[in-house]
Amino acid sequence: MKRLLAALLCAAGFAAAPAAPAQTLIQHAPGRQVLSLNGRWNYIIDPYENGFYDYRRMAFDQSKTGKGGYYDNAKPSSRQEPELIEYDFDQSAGLMVPGDWNSQDPKLLYYEGTIWYKKSFSLKPAAGKRYFLYFGAINYEAHIYLNGKKLGMHKGGFTPIQYDITSQLNATGDNFVVVKADNTRHAEEVPTINTDWWNYGGITRDVFVAEAPETFVVDYKVQLAKNDPTRLAGYVQLDGPAKANQAVTLNIAEAGIKQTLKTDADGRATFSLPAKKLKLWSPQSPKLYAVRLSSGADAVTDNIGFRTIQTKGQDILLNGKSIFMRGISMHDENPLIPGRARGEGDLRMLLTWAKELGCNYVRLAHYPHNEAMLKLADEMGLLVWAEVPVYWTIAWENPATYQNAEAQLSDLISMGKNRASVVVWSVGNETPLGDPRLKFMTSLVTKARSLDDTRLIAAALELHRTPDNVVHVDDALGESLDLTSFNEYAGWYWGGSPSEITKYTFDIKYNKPVVISEFGGDALAGYHGDAETRWSEEYQEALYVNQLKMLSTIKGLRGMTPWILADFRATRRQHPVYQNGFNRKGLISSTGVKKKAFYVLQDYYRQMATKYDGK
Repeated sequence: MKRLLAALLCAAGFAAAPAAPAQTLIQHAPGRQVLSLNGRWNYIIDPYENGFYDYRRMAFDQSKTGKGGYYDNAKPSSRQEPELIEYDFDQSAGLMVPGDWNSQDPKLLYYEGTIWYKKSFSLKPAAGKRYFLYFGAINYEAHIYLNGKKLGMHKGGFTPIQYDITSQLNATGDNFVVVKADNTRHAEEVPTINTDWWNYGGITRDVFVAEAPETFVVDYKVQLAKNDPTRLAGYVQLDGPAKANQAVTLNIAEAGIKQTLKTDADGRATFSLPAKKLKLWSPQSPKLYAVRLSSGADAVTDNIGFRTIQTKGQDILLNGKSIFMRGISMHDENPLIPGRARGEGDLRMLLTWAKELGCNYVRLAHYPHNEAMLKLADEMGLLVWAEVPVYWTIAWENPATYQNAEAQLSDLISMGKNRASVVVWSVGNETPLGDPRLKFMTSLVTKARSLDDTRLIAAALELHRTPDNVVHVDDALGESLDLTSFNEYAGWYWGGSPSEITKYTFDIKYNKPVVISEFGGDALAGYHGDAETRWSEEYQEALYVNQLKMLSTIKGLRGMTPWILADFRATRRQHPVYQNGFNRKGLISSTGVKKKAFYVLQDYYRQMATKYDGK
């Protein structure tokens, strides 16, 4: 509400809206000592939200007593004087967490609304310790309660949620957490009502309680200074009662770097150090260093890589060397076991497929992906385009919508700022032209640059075609960005058959590197015909052959992420024979079969690797 009020009071524009300070997300939270709350949670389906509102539609948690909602986890007090309680978590069915509800129960496949989750756990708080309840993601609006008391509400289906629960834990060690998860779509939310992916509901990423000393390292950024491979720059932030004027030690033993810093009154210590001995991270050599940060009773170790990324004219320079970004787009979804990716095994499989394709780069569309995905990309040597779900037609003139988008962008950057793999922050996808949209999007660009000036900023721009078969890229948003990126679907949504694709040429306004963010077409794996038979593997194969010919004529082409690595669920895709609820543009089917187009792109990427990497 504070963010909304601040936005409504702001008359000078989105960028000038003062934001209320948010609780700092714990950097590398899974690396702390944690109590996992993954596993079976009891659940109650609540489409009328009976567990949240009374019959007058008044929220129970806003009443004088704060009682009456399902979050009470109530039981009748006795058999002689029973209370009327019309729910019982302990007798209810279970859902596995992490995991969406749609793929775990057939009756929930299309469900949009409220589901209540409850988990009991044992944790007896120790003196001198602090405890944080951490959710990797809940889609979309989450109300979170501990031991019957509300911790807070969070909007955004793909960013972490964190609460300090030290004072709310029961001294006996018996605790329970209740979550109201609601994946209902709304026009003013981010994303908005209309998307082209499945609206998976529920607690979709890891849940745990992280333990820390009373004063601890809550946040840090340890990266190379902007465009300077010889200097390490960043900060360390302490949180707690003794955060001011404290010694903080940065130690990268393998590189011979050790420096003791002193925090200021706000608990922050900034640094800029020589770093000439660091071996730089790259897809060919994804070197990671154990970086240890310590202060008093606290220490945290994170595996971090170091590299520079910049543009020069129409070149993208990684560590000062021109590269071609051989990429693929992907969703946070396991096609083999329907539903959101549930853990490292699912994520590693997706990135292994990308590596087999010949990629050095992945676009994690169209929302923030699991933090574990970024760490795997670091380890496996894959560059990353990371994105927020400002997608299609957002409520551009609603200040609360902007504040929501900015908060999600800030959380994404916080989550990924120490990952060498992340080289692009994307502020949106296929957003329609107009002044309100331009104001909204350029404000996000400004925010991203204020949070991180060491990475490239991009978005999938709009384009238009003229009768002379020219594709024009002159979206005014492109002025603010580092890359010229756009989605084009010649041969599928426009432009005739695959054989007609090569008639198109491009008129691109900006003298910047061109990275094609999407192209492609659907194919049902195992369905065969000739190159003119829509939905066949041969059609998709011919489309890729001719797309690559057409795109290779673009002088500044420096990368691409075709749409998409694997088939994925999408409610919009209704054809009962070829789609059946799936977008079939994947190069790999929903059963793991590689389609013919996979090998076309793989061969092209081998050629580009030889040209740019000498392989």
